[in-house]
Formats: sequence, C-alpha cells, structure tokens
Amino acid sequence: MAALVGIALAVVVAVFAHVVGYDRDRSFYAAVLTVVGSLYVLFAVMAGGGRGLIGEIAGFAFFAALAAIGFQTTLWIVVAGLALHGAFDFVRHFFLTAPGAPEWWPAFCGAYDVAAALGLAILLSVKRRNGALSSRK
Repeated sequence: MAALVGIALAVVVAVFAHVVGYDRDRSFYAAVLTVVGSLYVLFAVMAGGGRGLIGEIAGFAFFAALAAIGFQTTLWIVVAGLALHGAFDFVRHFFLTAPGAPEWWPAFCGAYDVAAALGLAILLSVKRRNGALSSRK
C-alpha cells in the first residue's frame, strides 16, 4: 500500500508542478532530488542522531551532488539520481540502520522516486526537440 501511495503522490506532484508551471524551471526536479535525499538525515536527527547520522549525511551529500551536477549539465543525471535513490530505498537497510524512519518509508519513498524518475524521463523525451529542459541554457 505504501508503494501505491508513493506512486500516486509522485503523479499528483508532477501534474501539479506542470499545471502551475514549476516544472518549466530546470531546478524543480533537482530540488525534488535534493529534498528526497535529505529525508533520512531528518529521520536520524529525530531519532537523536548518533552514529547513524554520519552515514545518512554521506548519502544526502551523494544525492545532492547528483542534483547539482544534473542541474548544471543535463537533467538526465537527475533522472538517474531519482532512480538510484529509489533503488537505495530498497537496499539501504543492508548497510544503514535508518534510525527514526517509519517501517513503511522505504517502500513509499522508493516508489515515489522511481515514479518521479520515470515522469521526468518522459518529460525530457517529449521536450527533447526544443531542448527546454535537456541542457543548461
């Protein structure tokens, strides 16, 4: 159920962003990747920090770097970052403890991330002809 809600929310956010015009700015999806990359840090802080916080900050730094590089070069890197974060959600428990994260969070966030990556990939493919989002102007 959490995965279905994550997918539905990604679709709603994408449609809302498109209707309002947020997605016309190339920074929108990079900002989304930065935010989803930061949430495990938030959960770790809510759980009191500790040793788990260092790993979460390292994970955030990686995804924030992908967002920044993708913003500066090509949003296809942001697509990859969102998809990687989705995969990360499903395997992170093997190497990070995720203190404070709700049990359902990995399924919700992973599904959201993969759906957002797919949505951005479709948007980039459709807009490819005029180059509106595919490369930095």
